[in-house]
Amino acid sequence: MRKFQDKRLLMATHNAGKLAEMRALLAPYGVEVIGAAEAELAEPVETEDNFVGNARIKARAAVQATGLPALSDDSGISVDALGGAPGVYTADWAETPNGRDFAMAMERTWSELEAVNAPEPRSAQFRCTLVLMWPDGHDEVFEGVLPGRVTWPPRGAEGHGYDPIFVPDGHDITLGEMSAQQKNSLSHRALAVAKLIEGSFA
Repeated sequence: MRKFQDKRLLMATHNAGKLAEMRALLAPYGVEVIGAAEAELAEPVETEDNFVGNARIKARAAVQATGLPALSDDSGISVDALGGAPGVYTADWAETPNGRDFAMAMERTWSELEAVNAPEPRSAQFRCTLVLMWPDGHDEVFEGVLPGRVTWPPRGAEGHGYDPIFVPDGHDITLGEMSAQQKNSLSHRALAVAKLIEGSFA
């Protein structure tokens, strides 16, 4: 596994929350994290049917545009009885002409499970894939998976996205009912980030 020796890292995201989180995590290692907006990066078209492929597309575009090493992520929810859907289309299921509507996306997820008479528990996983890519084309991949099940009706106003219909294994409340601290201690993203730190920075 390659260790990160540079002083600057481009994070291929326009999400201010993700950027702030990564800046705080990598500060102890003396790494300056630059966001996609600062670098005036356009968002590339994601054409792969898996999280690793799409994360690689984002990382490669960022490296080629700036010459800096880049970190990208792709994440979503995969429901077993739906053949892994929505998967890479997790955000797309929420798209409307007026922005993203995750209530609609959650309803579609449940409706499709009902349509195939999926047995209980309706198992699913939240997945986060991080790709760290260097200008020479080498990359390291870090994956975090949070197993659980889909429930209905939605519960909880915390979190975002599909959190209100997802109950992690070993729990009886949804991610939408958990505090940010609780969720962050077990989330798929936290798992992937921990692997990234351990693998390439620690």
